[in-house]
Amino acid sequence: MSARVVVVTGASGGVGRAVVRELAGPGVAIGLAARGRAGLEAAAAEVEEAGGTALVLPTDVADPAQVEAAAARAEDELGPIDTWINVAFSSVFAPFTQVSAEEFGRATAVTYLGYVHGTKAALDRMLPRDRGTIVQVGSALAYRGIPLQSAYCGAKHAMVGFTESLRTELMHDGSHVRVTMVHLPAVNTPQFSWVLSRLPRHPQPVPPIYQPEVAARAIVAAADDPRRREYYVGSSTAATVIGGKLAGGLLDRYLALTGYDSQQTDAPVAPDRPANLYDPVDEDRDLGAHGEFDGAATDRSWQARFTSSPWLVAGAVNLAALAVAGARMVWTDRSAFARAVAWRR
Repeated sequence: MSARVVVVTGASGGVGRAVVRELAGPGVAIGLAARGRAGLEAAAAEVEEAGGTALVLPTDVADPAQVEAAAARAEDELGPIDTWINVAFSSVFAPFTQVSAEEFGRATAVTYLGYVHGTKAALDRMLPRDRGTIVQVGSALAYRGIPLQSAYCGAKHAMVGFTESLRTELMHDGSHVRVTMVHLPAVNTPQFSWVLSRLPRHPQPVPPIYQPEVAARAIVAAADDPRRREYYVGSSTAATVIGGKLAGGLLDRYLALTGYDSQQTDAPVAPDRPANLYDPVDEDRDLGAHGEFDGAATDRSWQARFTSSPWLVAGAVNLAALAVAGARMVWTDRSAFARAVAWRR
C-alpha cells in the first residue's frame, strides 16, 4: 500500500483502528474519519510513529456534508484519494419492539447511509480519474439477521444491495473504479462496551470471536486486490452466509433458541454504561482497537488465510469452513440444535 492516499471511516476505534495500524507505514497517507477526538489523535500518532502521514478528520458519517468536507480536505492536504474504506457504524442491542423510531433511524443513518455518503464522496473524485478502490466492510449479519440486532442487520443487508447495484452500474459504464465487500465474523472490539444496550446482561460477540487484526489484514488485502466482489473472513462467516442460503429456516429456529443468551455474558449491565449512538464515547479517552474479550478471542483464522486466493480455492475453503463450523455448532449445542430440527409452530 505504498505511495497511496487512503481514507478510513470509523478510524478511531475497533476494526477501523486496526485497519489504520495495518495500513500505516512509510509512503502511506491516511485520512482518519470518525467522531471521537481522543481516538483520532491516538490513531494519528500511531500512523506517524510507523512512518506514515496522518490527517485527522472529525466526521459524523451520517451527515453527508461532513463526509464531503472530509473528502475535500483529504484531497487538498494529502493528494488524490486512491482507496476509501467504509467501516464506521453504530447500533442498538435490544429487541426491535424496544428500539425507538429515532434510535433505529440514527443507527441506520450511520451504519447504512454513512457508507452511501462515503461512497458518493469517493466516487465524485475517483470517477473523473477512472481509478480508485472502495472497500465496504460488512458482516456475516449482512446475509443472516439475528435477534437483538435488527437495526444493524437491516443496515448491513441494505449495504449489500446498494453495493451490488453500484457495482453493476460501474461495470455498465466500463469504469476502472473498483468496489468490493469484506464480511466479518464476531470481532473483539470496544463496541460491546459502548453500543446502546437495553439487554439485562452485558453484550458480547457471538463466539467464535476474532481479534480485530484478523479483520484488518483481510480488509487491506481486499483493498490491494479488489477484483473479487466480496470476501468472507473467518469460518463462522462463511458458514453463516452459506448455511443461511442452504438452511435458512433451520437457522431461524436455532437462533430463536440460542441468540439471546449467546449475545450476553453472565454479568449484569453496568448502571453507568456509556452509549455512542448520538455522541462519541472516545472523545476524551482513547479506547483503541480491542474490546474486553481478549481472553476469548483468537488472532488467526485458517479460513481467512485463503480469503484472497483464486475463487475456486476460496470456494473450496469456504465449503470446508461450512462443514467444520456446522459440525462444531451441532456438537457444542446438541440440545438446541435437536430442538431446532424438531421445532413445530
